[in-house]
Amino acid sequence: MLQGLRRLLAGFALLLVCSLLGWAPRAEAGVANAPGANLEVALITYGPGDTYWERFGHDAIELRDTVSGESATFNYGVFDFDEKGFLLHFARGRMHYMMDAAPTDVDEQYYVSVGRSVTRQRLAFTPAQAADLRDFLLWNLRPENVRYDYDYYADNCATRVRDALDKALGGALKQQLTSRPASMTFRQQTARLMRQQAWLMLILDLGLGPYADQPLNAWQESFLPMVLQREIAHVTVPGANGAPRPLVIEKQLLSPNRLIPPPDEAPDLRLPLGLAGLAFAVFLVMTRKLAPAVYALAGSLYLVLAGLVGVALLVLWTLTTHHSAWANANLLLFNPAAFFLLPALWRSRRGVAPSRRIEVLLVLQLLATLAAILLHLLPGVVQQNQPWLLFALPCWVALAWCLRNGQPRRVAAA
Repeated sequence: MLQGLRRLLAGFALLLVCSLLGWAPRAEAGVANAPGANLEVALITYGPGDTYWERFGHDAIELRDTVSGESATFNYGVFDFDEKGFLLHFARGRMHYMMDAAPTDVDEQYYVSVGRSVTRQRLAFTPAQAADLRDFLLWNLRPENVRYDYDYYADNCATRVRDALDKALGGALKQQLTSRPASMTFRQQTARLMRQQAWLMLILDLGLGPYADQPLNAWQESFLPMVLQREIAHVTVPGANGAPRPLVIEKQLLSPNRLIPPPDEAPDLRLPLGLAGLAFAVFLVMTRKLAPAVYALAGSLYLVLAGLVGVALLVLWTLTTHHSAWANANLLLFNPAAFFLLPALWRSRRGVAPSRRIEVLLVLQLLATLAAILLHLLPGVVQQNQPWLLFALPCWVALAWCLRNGQPRRVAAA
């Protein structure tokens, strides 16, 4: 993403845009007015960075005038923190991103300076295709066309680059990539890339619904720049004699990665979360008699977090356009009803049995947990939330046991 460079490059990019749109004198040839035969098209891929929003990588389209030597990169990864209502738009899932253009060496120097890899794949575009791509990118740079509504998986900086290339190629890219299965789902790719920020990885995994677990093809999985870089190497286009030829003519590693690379596989969260849930359940049961205050504090922490998670999941589903979080089955495990158990939990540390209403609520929560397990066993595309099932089940069972079997001395009022 180039959001950090937005202000730095604003003035320079404006001059470049003016030149590209034809406002500069035509005496000097360049990318904007070079004939298609002089235009060289390349896909530039920047490796993942250290900051969480850089973990997915970035890419751009490079156009180079082979006669004048002028070269510019066009990317779709710019956003503005100073935009009015930015945080509200972000929360509601209506983020506004922008396209931008800059001299190739400016972009490259930045990524080299922060240790991110830079890979260039020169593409076999015909003169007509190169000119069409250039014209489309210039049209896209106009103020009335430069913004778009960002979506993490369906409409981002990589999919916009992919779609622009596909449009110039007459749909050949999409036709070939949709015929190949993806290597991972949205959820798996997200967990793999966010693994270095474990806390954020867990939050994202908890918040993703069944949309993130649908089977993908290579076209959909190329929402990631590194996947697009990999998959485009297998695409062919008609050559001069009509025979298929590789779309990628040449691949160059312009700058190697100097950061810790993401793992090749997504982490399996089932064992760690399952063990964490079991350990917490054992801790609750043991402290129920040995340290009632500790038991009440630990149980309260779980209930508060479960309630807050439930509120967040409900908001994401009902009040935002984050469709990747809709219909999240984790709502059956963590929901706002947990808040109503807090008073009963604190009374139980003194041996007070739960009221009839609390017992009904406990039974409903256990049934909801069972329903989540049964939903997971249904055929077809279901949410892959086994880690959270393994975590929540022992926690709820332990809480129910502690509330109902703590050697009660009296029953609380309803």
